[in-house]
Amino acid sequence: MVYRILGVVFIVAGVLALVYRGFDVPKRSDHKLGPIEVSVKQTERVAIPTWAGVAAIAVGGGLLLWSANKK
Repeated sequence: MVYRILGVVFIVAGVLALVYRGFDVPKRSDHKLGPIEVSVKQTERVAIPTWAGVAAIAVGGGLLLWSANKK
């Protein structure tokens, strides 16, 4: 039962990785220039490689097949 859930999770994560191709990470940096304080908010894009999404789908499918044959 656990392997089926893990298989579905891997497949969903792989599909999301292929659809979104990455995610944004908020980044904040504070600088002090004498009496002036400056705060800069940026977002940095973290890319997820295509092969990682495909591999996650393949591992999820393998887990589903393995759990079906295990019964």
